[in-house]
Amino acid sequence: MELKQDIHKTYLSKKTLWLMTVGAGLVVANNYYNQPLLGMIARELQVSEEAVSRISMFTQIGYAFGLLLIVPLGDMFKRKKIILGSFGLNILMLLSFGLGNSLSVLLISSLLIGVTSVVPQMFVPIAAQLSAPEDKDRNVATVMSGLLVGILGSRLISGWVGELLGWREMFYIAGGIIFILGVLIFFLLPDIKPTFSGTYKKLMTSILHFARTIPSLQLASVRGGLALASFSAFWTTLTFHLEQPPFNAGSDVAGTLSIFGIAGALSASLVGKLSNKVNKAHMITVAISLMIISWLIFGGAGYTYIGLIAGIILVDMGLQSTHVSNQTIVFSTHPEASNRLNAVYMTSYFIGGSLGTYMGGMAWGRYGWNGVVVVGGMFALLCLIIHLLFCNKKKYQV
Repeated sequence: MELKQDIHKTYLSKKTLWLMTVGAGLVVANNYYNQPLLGMIARELQVSEEAVSRISMFTQIGYAFGLLLIVPLGDMFKRKKIILGSFGLNILMLLSFGLGNSLSVLLISSLLIGVTSVVPQMFVPIAAQLSAPEDKDRNVATVMSGLLVGILGSRLISGWVGELLGWREMFYIAGGIIFILGVLIFFLLPDIKPTFSGTYKKLMTSILHFARTIPSLQLASVRGGLALASFSAFWTTLTFHLEQPPFNAGSDVAGTLSIFGIAGALSASLVGKLSNKVNKAHMITVAISLMIISWLIFGGAGYTYIGLIAGIILVDMGLQSTHVSNQTIVFSTHPEASNRLNAVYMTSYFIGGSLGTYMGGMAWGRYGWNGVVVVGGMFALLCLIIHLLFCNKKKYQV
């Protein structure tokens, strides 16, 4: 049963907001450290680039499982306990990855790193739940911006650490970061009362009910999954592309290029501020169109740094603007069930991401960069078509 309560009585302090913002970035980074390092890992383990790309896919699959099975518990139990428990397991899996000597060990560790890195998807609903109505979109966008900077920064940091120290050291450092963050969370994050009273089975049944009965959630989930699939096809294969002529570059360059995606994080914050003033369907149409344009650039100028940089800016802006708009739509339906609604959306989001990673890696192995461009572009185009077909129908609007 749902517990009725005024969710806006608790004040979201700036200290708590910034703790969650920074924390979201540091935890989500665990999912992306591997991407600039895939070439190094493939050479050390003597496996193919297509095979090693499954590390990213398994991480995203694990993240999807964690979103579906762990994040909803935030509506049922005190979230601080769930967060700290996840951190403990996350540290063990990061160390396991760093110590792994076979692809199978790295795949299993990656899967469990993903499962235990879902804490940022508890921070986002906390920001929505504890904010006054007029501040909700802005606060959600702030936490999302931290999460997005973490995604971008993780590639930058891991690329340089991999080049200077080695890929294993990156995961040892990541374990230390999560330990320190856990100490801060223990002392500074407030306890939040659960909003659901019942069994785990009833909790999961309620998730299925929301997924079946809220058309706007369904559309946002499909849209988000296809957008991340397009995005993931690019970032998973970029390090392989850069190792080839004419670039002949290492992991540090692959990581450095991610800094140009900072425009995506900035656009996410802007979208949050504009979401109450601009039609969300129109905003999403523009955002997905930017992703399609980025793939045209990758196809026409993807063998130049200028082309890659221009495409990175547009693909990040498009994805993050779509994502933030989707989440503000999702959270506006049933605030008391924010974790469960987010679980539905984000599970679909990362299932899409894992599909994009898999198909991007397969396209690279068989057709090279041109194959990746076709796969990524098709995902973005399909996303736009589905959005335009359904966004103006009344039942899909909030």
